[in-house]
Amino acid sequence: MKLEKGVGFSGAVGDFKAQVSSRNIGSGVVAGIFGLSAGVILISVGTAAGLGSDLIMKWVTSVYVIAGLMGILLPIYYRMPLPMAISVPGALLFVATIASQGLGPTLGATLVAGIIALIIGLSGAMGMVMRIMPMPVVMAMVAGILLSFGLNMVRPLGSAFVPAVIMIGSFLLATRFIPKIPAVIVTLAVGVVYLLITGVDFSSVRFVVDYPRFVMPEFTLSAILAYGIPLAVILVGMETPAAVGILRSQQYLSIPANSITAVNGVGSIISAFFHLHTACISALMLAMCSSPEAGKHSGRWIAASIAGLIWLVGGIIYGSLVTVFQVTPAYFIAIIAGLALARVLYSLMSTAFSGRFQMGAIFAFLIAASGIQILGIGAAFWSLVFGAIISLIVEPQDFKTGESVIEDDPQKAPSRD
Repeated sequence: MKLEKGVGFSGAVGDFKAQVSSRNIGSGVVAGIFGLSAGVILISVGTAAGLGSDLIMKWVTSVYVIAGLMGILLPIYYRMPLPMAISVPGALLFVATIASQGLGPTLGATLVAGIIALIIGLSGAMGMVMRIMPMPVVMAMVAGILLSFGLNMVRPLGSAFVPAVIMIGSFLLATRFIPKIPAVIVTLAVGVVYLLITGVDFSSVRFVVDYPRFVMPEFTLSAILAYGIPLAVILVGMETPAAVGILRSQQYLSIPANSITAVNGVGSIISAFFHLHTACISALMLAMCSSPEAGKHSGRWIAASIAGLIWLVGGIIYGSLVTVFQVTPAYFIAIIAGLALARVLYSLMSTAFSGRFQMGAIFAFLIAASGIQILGIGAAFWSLVFGAIISLIVEPQDFKTGESVIEDDPQKAPSRD
């Protein structure tokens, strides 16, 4: 096996006490709330695809409970911000496949995809690929993915000017004058006060408790070809590189690329038995938990575990929370997410466009930002493929002196605290 070893669970309580801070707690809360809000998107997608409400709630509940539980444990073991969530491209493909193949075969294909990702992780192949892949191309790909969140943060200035100015202004003022308090938490509090003052009605919220339900997958060749193989490509070719790229942008050099891939596989295998399409390391939540907003470098893993705890609890009562998110204006979550990701986006773009592989990086950025799909596979994967090919053609000399995405020697890492 080629899996990278983590710090382990021993000593976790002591490390938590020594490293916990208002900043990593705040970032974990923001990441957790942002992730919970995405459940509304899953419900909308499932409804549009004609899935029954009972199946949709089983799916969404499993998303948060399973990913939340894994998301608590994984950051503790590695002492790195590795929050678990789901693959959004995989979710879209999941509901489409259920409509044509049925639930059982689609979950069977999920199991196959998980096994493929696990085997690739155990083989050590992912670590080798990430050592070959040019770092600026990977950084540009992740920046392209996150760009839409930055744009969605400023768009409310045209449609909801007053709350947008209040929320963004509170973030900037908190950053300048009260740096010890997470600015995003201040913005979240200010935004909630604004919603209450302006009369947003939360009276329809009701308390509901639910748990993941076991189901036995089925297997058909057509479902494996239509969904299992593409999902494996998403897990290995999109989710792992995005996670590795974000960690690298935040100066994590000893990155467990093989383990990330294997964990994505294990998460998908477990998911197949609980109405879920996958559980994998989330690039967006990872960006929030690993950013400077989360405090000292050594304690950012706490943010990821807190986000996992919020998901676990939130999943059990998600029938209640979904009503809250449905009555919350869209600009609220968009601004919070954009502000939480702003520094990460800056870091990614600085790394991507400040040195070698410039042509490959700009094409990777544009392709990832475009959101195109080719052969049913999303833009993130193709941005890496075309970015690397373009660099090989236009700037082959950069491969002789280029910097890889991950380092073998963790002692090369700069001081980060």
